[in-house]
Amino acid sequence: MSSASAAPRKPLQISPKLILAAVGVVILIAIVMSSFFVVDQTEQAVVLRFGKYNRTVGPGLQTKLPLGIDKNYTVPTQVVQTMTFGQSSQRTNYGTMFIDTQTNESTMLTGDLNIVDVQWIIQYRIEDPYKWLFKVNEREKTIKDISISIINQLVGDLPILAVMSSERTAIEVESQEKLQATFDSYDLGVRVVTVKLQNIVPPVGEVQDAFEDVNKAIQDMNRLINEGKQSYNREIPRAQGDASRLIQIAEGYAAERVNNAQGDVARFTAVREAYEASKEITAQRLYIETLEMLLSEASQGGSILLIDKTLENFLPLSNIQTTQGGVK
Repeated sequence: MSSASAAPRKPLQISPKLILAAVGVVILIAIVMSSFFVVDQTEQAVVLRFGKYNRTVGPGLQTKLPLGIDKNYTVPTQVVQTMTFGQSSQRTNYGTMFIDTQTNESTMLTGDLNIVDVQWIIQYRIEDPYKWLFKVNEREKTIKDISISIINQLVGDLPILAVMSSERTAIEVESQEKLQATFDSYDLGVRVVTVKLQNIVPPVGEVQDAFEDVNKAIQDMNRLINEGKQSYNREIPRAQGDASRLIQIAEGYAAERVNNAQGDVARFTAVREAYEASKEITAQRLYIETLEMLLSEASQGGSILLIDKTLENFLPLSNIQTTQGGVK
């Protein structure tokens, strides 16, 4: 025969020690890997031991008991989260954004029985990770329902014009306070950062058309009121000036009449006193003054008739007329 055949190959044998060593390494790696976890700077972690709350840890590399004894749940406590009401933003497959209006949660009834569409957002931050994880079920739905209820309550207490204009800030402040108080009573573990009202308009359709008509009527009313005030401010001062002028004229006329009357009274008093002091002389003087007055009138074109004191005959000098340069 040819050369001798090759010797048969011996099978590879793995000793039990090697297997145990490999299993030990795997277990050791599993223990090491499950004994550490990293918490981000914006997060906190809640650690449970056998399903029971153990502790809350902050950012950084943290340790725990391995092999599922401790489990950690991270919560973004430093991130301000936003919840939108009345509209929702959605992104398509092409990366574009569109707004989907949610009228069922934004349509409300105001205090004066008008319908208004209110869109708003709330921003909140998780303050207590343990409460956030374990105190309330359906946390986002709870926040949503409470917010809708409070905004409806505040809007329902006010007329529509106040909601749309002067009371917006008051609604935001009061709703934030009420939300925080309700969340605290629920042990929700969140801090409300802000509540911001967005669009406040009547619902699209007949309601909005009617509201625009009302707004136009209000604007016309305000315009007419302003025009009336301008006319008032123009006419009233002029009328007051005319009234003051007439009052001054009347007061001057009254003062003149009073002064004249007082002068007549003074003259009559003087004559009376003189008459009482010397009756004959005063009577004669008055008689002469009267004749002088009558003759003076006759000299200006008048005529005088002289009769006797029994009123029976004219005196011989029936016509006494004076002309310039002599007596006729």
